[in-house]
Amino acid sequence: MAVTMNPPLSVADWLKWQESLHPRPIDMGLSRVQDVLARLGLQPPAGRVVTVGGTNGKGSTITLLHDCLHAAGENPGLFTSPHLIRYNERIRVGNKPVTDAALVRAFERVEAARRSVPLTYFEFGTLAALVCFAESGCDTWLLEVGLGGRLDAVNAVDADLALITTIALDHQEWLGNSVEEIAAEKAGILRGGRPAFYGDEPLPDAIRAGAAGLGADLQIYARDFGYSREGAAGGWQWHGRNTDRLTGLRAPGHWTAAQFRNASLALAALARLTPTVPLTASFLNPVLLSSTPPGRFQSVQREHEWILDVAHNPQAAAVLREQLKTRDPSPAGQRGVTMVTALLADKAIADFVAQLVPVAGRWIVSGVDDPRASSEARMREAMAQAGARDITWVPEPVGAFELARRVTVPGGRIVVCGSFRIVAPALEWLGLY
Repeated sequence: MAVTMNPPLSVADWLKWQESLHPRPIDMGLSRVQDVLARLGLQPPAGRVVTVGGTNGKGSTITLLHDCLHAAGENPGLFTSPHLIRYNERIRVGNKPVTDAALVRAFERVEAARRSVPLTYFEFGTLAALVCFAESGCDTWLLEVGLGGRLDAVNAVDADLALITTIALDHQEWLGNSVEEIAAEKAGILRGGRPAFYGDEPLPDAIRAGAAGLGADLQIYARDFGYSREGAAGGWQWHGRNTDRLTGLRAPGHWTAAQFRNASLALAALARLTPTVPLTASFLNPVLLSSTPPGRFQSVQREHEWILDVAHNPQAAAVLREQLKTRDPSPAGQRGVTMVTALLADKAIADFVAQLVPVAGRWIVSGVDDPRASSEARMREAMAQAGARDITWVPEPVGAFELARRVTVPGGRIVVCGSFRIVAPALEWLGLY
């Protein structure tokens, strides 16, 4: 039976209620969102809906798209998930998280259109984001896929441009147990006759076949667009389909191949999306050097250098390892890193940890407030299997951070990774929120 109630007053009230609205936290399917969306009567901007899916790199890619559009004087709306501290982070309009008042108004509109449809928490939030974009006159809707693609709530809106960053094993219980099965789910965001982009190599057969079957105009990394390094550290060039080579680009010093591929993908999409964004080094470099979502190799200087990264699967851990090597290429520096981590039980814990063992001196493993959190016994077993040594378990994040501060030499490096659930309290503990 559908849950109904009198409209609550605050964002916190709304969110608590939304968690009880549907009997399952995840219920893959588009029909519920499509029904409510039709009643809302929202009109997306013609030709300007961009959907970004993929296993890793979605947040960085879509944030760079947003920041370029905003810097060019446009009014993009950005929807991402999950949030780190405040729910409002998920919906950005005017380059700022939406206000509580705007969010409550959007929730009220969704509730009025919902009638008896039992929306999930994510579905309700997706629809609220679209309401915010429509009411604010956003000229581009940037939508990050939450899970998969084909049956994700954002896919209720047809993408004019569909971007897929990477494909790797993650969320197998929902998406399939092979790269090709997962790729087929993520290819569900493609639309017939419309541009599509894949930002990694090799190209999965499922994406190639999906694009061909739809008649989508698929651009592929290393064939239609890509990058090459140029000159001093951080220098690079970009090339795209039917464009001149763009030289003189800059990048943060910690970028590895993964970040350059993501940026190349974003630039390829911008070149196809709009002529209003100047594809010049003078315009792009300030954006490239500053466009980083919170919790993505975020460096915080205190008595130690803290690096916060939401990497939570083996592919992302491998990228983090390479970024740490660029930060301090000396073997002693790599071995001296203190890792503070927490992983959910459904993750490939041993494979994740194995990627980071070469750059970790000690491990501090934290419990987190999540019913899906892995137990101490499970973490110890998986980490031992991965070859990790010097492991300390701490029941909660603050204790883990305090221990890391005590045992790491002044000027040393502490890396917090493995889940949004461990990075978020680190941001708060460090006084960044």
